Amino acid sequence: MARIRAAVCHEFNKPLVVEEVELRAPGAGEVEVTLGAVAICHSDISYAEGGWGGTLPAVYGHEAAGTISAVGAGVTAYAPGDTVIVTLLRSCGCCRSCATGAPVHCSAPYDRAAGPLSMVDGGVLEHGMQTGAFAEKVVVATSQIAPIPPDMPMEAACLLSCGVLTGVGAVVNTAGIRPGETVVVIGAGGVGLNAIQGARIAGARRIIAVDMLPEKLKIAQEFGATDGILATEAKPWRAAKAITGRGADAVFVTVGAIPAYDTAMRYLDTKGRVYVVGMPHSGDLSGYEPAIIAATGQALIGSMLGDAMLQRDIPWMVDLYSQGRLKLDELISGRWTLDRINEAIADTNTGAARRNVIVFQ
Repeated sequence: MARIRAAVCHEFNKPLVVEEVELRAPGAGEVEVTLGAVAICHSDISYAEGGWGGTLPAVYGHEAAGTISAVGAGVTAYAPGDTVIVTLLRSCGCCRSCATGAPVHCSAPYDRAAGPLSMVDGGVLEHGMQTGAFAEKVVVATSQIAPIPPDMPMEAACLLSCGVLTGVGAVVNTAGIRPGETVVVIGAGGVGLNAIQGARIAGARRIIAVDMLPEKLKIAQEFGATDGILATEAKPWRAAKAITGRGADAVFVTVGAIPAYDTAMRYLDTKGRVYVVGMPHSGDLSGYEPAIIAATGQALIGSMLGDAMLQRDIPWMVDLYSQGRLKLDELISGRWTLDRINEAIADTNTGAARRNVIVFQ
């Protein structure tokens, strides 16, 4: 057992506590990664708020990058010293979902309460989001990592692990946006900006950002949005249709806000699709009129982690970043130490941040 510092959630909706915990050595098919950086995602915050349940105490954090410091039995593709991104995408490679190219929906069970973490007194400590990356080190399965260049900044690389995969992946993998299509992105936060980047890379004709804050619409244009609309307008979907002359081919809801889902389909053209990306708390409901969906041939489609396949998507995204075609550094709103994680979370909750990153020495 190694003793490391981690930010522990002991009670929902309370500040995390930075303290020492125990991390066991990697087992078969696992690696230990000493982290260089971990970003704060709204999913981490939702878990810490109790929005999706789970066992406490727990260590959350799942959008990370670092250097492999130990490998378990049977690991041959990686070695100590390799630099990698770390994700929550734990896949067995054998179940029906994995075998059909959908590892994000792997059905193999994983008991997070029996993971590599424990309290110093031996008590149970949940391996939050099967990653536990609000900590100096993690132990994860090799399916959860992908290599990155050794000279790539960790605080930029960690963003690939979730926010970029989710946003770009929703557009490119899930939606398969084609050149000439019209896209609306509701929410210009960390995931929304990456959906906008994905639409730009895919060749969308118009990319319309919708957000509550004027300053976020300006940032959206820096990432590729052609137009911006304030969600506070009386009927913002009318403004979107005025820009394009018709409805959108695809709408990406990248925030977990029910009002965004209640209005998303109003932006669509006939045969248009709404992609569910942002995740509200469990039990939150939105409503639609089925007759309209049927009559117009519209669709409502979920997208989990951008339907990512790490070994396919990460090398491509790293290459785009090296060419200057994928913005990562510009996504970082602030750099924080682990001791200041509660401040970083509070800043994220203001809605103004793109991505706050915890940087380790």
